[in-house]
Amino acid sequence: MSHTKLKTLAMVGAALASVVLPISAGAQEAAKLEMVKELHDRLPEEIKAAGKMTSVNNGSFPPYEIVTGTEMTGASADLTDALGQVLGVKIDHATVGGLPALLAGVNSNRYQFAFGPIGDFKSREEANDFVDWVQEFVVFAVQKGNPKGITSLDTACGNTIAVMAGGSAERVIQAQVEKCKADGKDAIVVQSYTDQPASILAVRSKRADAFFSSQAPLTYFVSQANGQLELTGVGEKNGFDNLYQGAVVPKGSPLGPVLLDGIKILMENGTYAEIMKKWGLENNMLESPGINLGGQLPK
Repeated sequence: MSHTKLKTLAMVGAALASVVLPISAGAQEAAKLEMVKELHDRLPEEIKAAGKMTSVNNGSFPPYEIVTGTEMTGASADLTDALGQVLGVKIDHATVGGLPALLAGVNSNRYQFAFGPIGDFKSREEANDFVDWVQEFVVFAVQKGNPKGITSLDTACGNTIAVMAGGSAERVIQAQVEKCKADGKDAIVVQSYTDQPASILAVRSKRADAFFSSQAPLTYFVSQANGQLELTGVGEKNGFDNLYQGAVVPKGSPLGPVLLDGIKILMENGTYAEIMKKWGLENNMLESPGINLGGQLPK
């Protein structure tokens, strides 16, 4: 390891000792965290000059991102607020329609980054870097009692499945359409939606038999459905190996390593765990963040 890298890590480590732990999740306001000057100094000049940067989202993705009008709450909102304090800049939020528009906004530099979490896949790493901070699983949300018996991709054949447009689950379901046909089964009817609420509404209104998506938001939606929905396919691979999700920046952006070290600080000082547990996400926590973890997985 280079002398410069050792010096940087030492400075960040020293800064950890001065960062204030947040107060309990049930409190009205979190304690303020101190800015880490070494990280602030590494931010791109235009961000330092503006004193802020914008994280883009593609609509509600609870319990991470809950968008109401122009306001966002949820675990990602809490974490970016804490991250902004550590970096010494304000982090604003902007909403666009759909994941393709989100990635286009980041890659055109209209927005500095998307905190997400967004699924990290090798194919996406060709144009973007991912700062992964959670692990996720993909399952089905179905009507209570699971009347269509959907418990896996194979049992999805012949049913109508809702997915997020442009997402990884959509690609897996489209591949399953062909597998169903090859196996002599009825094909899946795929319904693609731009956001999570519209997708889950399709299941609640019985226009779709299931919504295939990340376990964390589906758990949230099931808990809010007054007993109308349940999860299935839990514990199955469902077309995925280990699935990492995180923040997204343009490929090679100097902001990526700064976000990585900022998230490390939030993990070290307890802020990350406090916020993740507050939103019921303790099963999605990582011990440490990483860059492009999805590309390191065997395919």
